[in-house]
Amino acid sequence: MPERTNYWGIPHTWGEPETLVYIVMFLSASIMLFRFYKRASLWWQIGRPEARWDKIPERLWLVIKYAIAQTRVLRQRYPGLMHAALAWSFFVFFLGTALATVHDHFFEFLYGNTLIVYKFTLDIFTIIFFIGAGMVIYRRYKEKPERLTYDEGFTRTLVLITIIVLTGLFTESLRLAAERSAISAWSPAGHLLAQIWLSTGASESTLTNWHLGIWIIHLLTIAFTLITLPVGTLLHTLTAPLNIFFSKLDRPMGALASNAVTEDDEPIFASKLRDLTWKQLLDADACTECGRCQDVCPAYGAGMPLSPKAFILSLRDSLIHNGSKSKLTGDAGAISEDVLWSCTTCGACIQECPVLVEHIDTIVDLRRYLVIEGMIDSELQSALTNLGRYGNSFGKSERMRARWSKGMDPKIKDAGKEAVEYLWFVGDYASYSPTLTEITQKTAEVFQKIELNFGIIYKGENHAGNDVRRVGEEGLYEMLVEKNIKAMKRCDYQTIVTTDPHSYNTLKNEYPENGGQPVLHYSELLDQLISSGKLKFSKKLDYKVTYHDPCYLGRYNGVFDAPRRVIEATGCEIIEMSRNKDCALCCGAGGGRIWMEEGEVEERPSESRIREAVELDGVKDFIVACPKDVTMYSDAVKTVGAEESIVVKDLIELVYEAF
Repeated sequence: MPERTNYWGIPHTWGEPETLVYIVMFLSASIMLFRFYKRASLWWQIGRPEARWDKIPERLWLVIKYAIAQTRVLRQRYPGLMHAALAWSFFVFFLGTALATVHDHFFEFLYGNTLIVYKFTLDIFTIIFFIGAGMVIYRRYKEKPERLTYDEGFTRTLVLITIIVLTGLFTESLRLAAERSAISAWSPAGHLLAQIWLSTGASESTLTNWHLGIWIIHLLTIAFTLITLPVGTLLHTLTAPLNIFFSKLDRPMGALASNAVTEDDEPIFASKLRDLTWKQLLDADACTECGRCQDVCPAYGAGMPLSPKAFILSLRDSLIHNGSKSKLTGDAGAISEDVLWSCTTCGACIQECPVLVEHIDTIVDLRRYLVIEGMIDSELQSALTNLGRYGNSFGKSERMRARWSKGMDPKIKDAGKEAVEYLWFVGDYASYSPTLTEITQKTAEVFQKIELNFGIIYKGENHAGNDVRRVGEEGLYEMLVEKNIKAMKRCDYQTIVTTDPHSYNTLKNEYPENGGQPVLHYSELLDQLISSGKLKFSKKLDYKVTYHDPCYLGRYNGVFDAPRRVIEATGCEIIEMSRNKDCALCCGAGGGRIWMEEGEVEERPSESRIREAVELDGVKDFIVACPKDVTMYSDAVKTVGAEESIVVKDLIELVYEAF
C-alpha cells in the first residue's frame, strides 16, 4: 500500500496525484502547442513577410486593453458582459492555479487573510462563470441572433468548459465537506454544496474517494480541452491576443499600405493566399465569428453580397483546405467580385472587431488585382478614365474647376500667385457638382466675411485620390498625388483646409509630408475661430437638428466634437441619432461606391439613415459635413418620401444663416 499523501488537504492512498497532474498537463500542453504551431506555421509559410515587431510596450498595452480588459467586447452591453464573465473567470482560474503551484512548491503565502481572499475570489468567479454560461445559453438557443455562427462545435466547447468549472466546484465542495474547515463559509458556492454532501451522511473516506474521482474527471477534461483547442472554437483564445499584439501601429487607421512589390520592384496583385501577408492570414484565424462586423456593415445591411465576417472566414477556410494553392479572386475564386466591390471602406467593421481584424486592407489588396485584370463595372471604369484624363471623376476640363467662384466679390485669391494663410483644397464634388455650387459659394462667403486669408488652386488641383486608392487603382492614385504635390509646392501657405472628409483623410494621412503644414477639416477651422472669438454669430437659430458623422472625418480621424460645437454655437440643439460618432452608419458613397453601379439592394444605407433621422422628435434638419453626404442624403430624402419631414443641410449653411 503506498504511503498516504495529502492533496488539497485531503488524505489519499493513491500515490502522488500531483505527479499525475504535471505529467498529464505537460503532455496535453505539449500536444496543444505542437498542433497550434502546425496551424500557425501556415501564416509565414504561405503569407508574405511583414514587419510587426516594433513598439513592443505599446503592443503589450493593446493586449491588456483589448484581450484582458475586453474594452472592445464591452461596447455592446449584453454580449459584452456575457463574454467578459466567461473570459475573466478563466483568467482568474488560471491565475489561481498558478498561485497554488507557487505556494505548494516555492513560497508558502496562502494562509490567514490572504487565503480567505484567495478562496473567496475563486468562488465568486465560479458563480460569475455560471451566470455568463447562462447568458450564453439564453442568447444562442433562445434569442438566436442572425450574426452568430451556429454549429455543434460551439455546443461541445460550452459543455466542456462548463464541465471543467462544475467539476472544479464539486472537487472544492467535497474537500470542504471532508475537512469541515473553519473558513469554509468564505467559499460560498463550495460551502453551500458541501452542506448537500454532508446531508447524505457520507463518511470522510467516501467523500475523499468522491473527491478523487471527480478530480480525475476535472483533470482529464482540462487535458482534452487543451489538446483540441487549436482545432476547435476556442482557437481564438490563442490567436486573438496574437492578432491584437500584431495590430497596425505604424500608420493611422486612415492610411492604407502601399501596393506590395517583389524583390525586383514588380507590383504584387493579390489573387491567392500567398499574395497576402502572414498578418492578413492571422486575421483570418483570429476571427471569433461574433458577427459584430456584419451587424454594422452598411453593405450587408443594404442586402448586398458582402458580409465582413463571411469574407474573413472565406480566407480562413481557404487557408485550412487549400493553402498556397487557394485562388481568392477571379474565376473559380473563393471570394466573388461582387463581394469585394460591395465594400464602402467605411471602417465600421474594423471599429467593432474585438480582436482588431483589419478587413479593409485585405479587401483593397484583392481589389487591386481586379482592377489590373479589368474586372470592374462600366461606370467605375468611366470614372477612372475621367480621373486619369481630367483629374476629376466628372470628366470636366481643369479650367472649369473654379468656375463656381466666377463673379464672387472680392475675387478668391490664387494661392499659386500670392501667399495665403489657408490653402482651400476644394475637391471634386464641391467644385463640379451643380447641386453643390451654392454650398461651395456660401463656404467662400463665410471665409470672406470673417476675413480669413485663404486661397484656392485655380490650376493644378486634382482629385485627392482617397477613393481612387480604395478602389484599388494604386497607380492612378500615385499619379494624382504627384500632380497635387507639384501644384501645392507652387503655393505659399501655412495650413490646408478642405470641406471634403475623403480629401481630408488622404491629405492628412497618406500624402508625403509637404513642409509639415497641418490639414484641417472646415469644421475644425470654424471651431477654432469660434473659440478664439474671430467668428461670432448675430442670430440664434434655435433649431432642433441631428448631425451625421462622415466616416472619414469621424471614425477614421476622430473628429466628433468640432462640428457639434459649431452647430451648438449657432444656437441649434442637437438630437443624436442612435448610431452616432464612431458608430455612425455610412452613407454608402465611400470606397468608390459612388462611382459604381448600384445593383440590387433592399434599402440603401442613406435611406436607412434618413428613416432613422425622421424618427427623432422635433428634428427638421439633417446636418452633414461632407459634399458626398449632401448628394447621397438629398437623394435619399426623395426616395423615402421624407421631403415634408426633413431637410438636408451642410454645416456651412447653418453658419451662413447665423451671421
